[in-house]
Amino acid sequence: MICVSFLLLSCVKLLLIPAYRSTDFEVHRNWLAITSNLPIDKWYYEDTSQWTLDYPPLFAWFEYFLSRIGYWFDPQMLVLNNHNYASFKTILFQRLSVILTDAIFAYGSYRCSQIFRKSWKSQAVLPLLLLTNVGLLLVDHIHFQYNGIMFGFLLLSCANLFQANYLSGAFWFLVLLNFKHIYLYIAPAYFIYLLRNYCITSRNLSIKNVITGFSVRNTIYLGSTVILVFAVTFVPFVGHINQVMSRLFPFKRGLCHAYWAPNFWAIYNVADKVLFMLGSNIMIQRRRHPTLGKGKLTIL
Repeated sequence: MICVSFLLLSCVKLLLIPAYRSTDFEVHRNWLAITSNLPIDKWYYEDTSQWTLDYPPLFAWFEYFLSRIGYWFDPQMLVLNNHNYASFKTILFQRLSVILTDAIFAYGSYRCSQIFRKSWKSQAVLPLLLLTNVGLLLVDHIHFQYNGIMFGFLLLSCANLFQANYLSGAFWFLVLLNFKHIYLYIAPAYFIYLLRNYCITSRNLSIKNVITGFSVRNTIYLGSTVILVFAVTFVPFVGHINQVMSRLFPFKRGLCHAYWAPNFWAIYNVADKVLFMLGSNIMIQRRRHPTLGKGKLTIL
């Protein structure tokens, strides 16, 4: 059922290959060029294009792997200064890379469906709803992003946690976090869940039982998993960690450049505008007008 659904949806996605694409298409093409042409220690320094590499190293390795395949489609897509290059073969390759990596999303959906063992309907409905998510279809296969593979990692993590495979669940979340750091916002929930269910073996949460039921061994296993994943990801960039961090958390670009919490930032932007207008009206020293454009706060 899941395989058939995945194949049918892949056919629909193939029809969207020539559809509209956002600037994210060029962003990822440029990242293919960066990882293909430059040595590892230069990946997070390259700024020829405005679309600098600002995803974690594991995603950079993913782009590097794709670039090895992309060369056989169209080597010109990997030219570093070939801005906005979009030949048909380039479009085909990048679209196919999203479609094929959605297999991980399909597998994650399948794993989650196995949690429900009452009937085949229970196991079929969840993955069908996940795979036919219209929002994901629009964002990944028209706008152009790789959210499917990341949601696949998240689903694999959740499935393992539900099945009490706590280290596997933690591992897949760490892979996800090293693919796209915006998922850092759910790390506290993972920390509390794993602490409660894996590190503290006692079901009774009285202070005495928490202390006596705390498993040092499990904590070491969990800590080792965290250290191992981050080590594999970041060790090649030792000596350049500050530069990597400055790309992952570009606070100097403005508060609204990335990592939006939509409700909060909507209030923040309105309040900022209102305060500017009030300040102008009560003769506070006039400053240049703040404006919003292309996802970041700029000053004109």
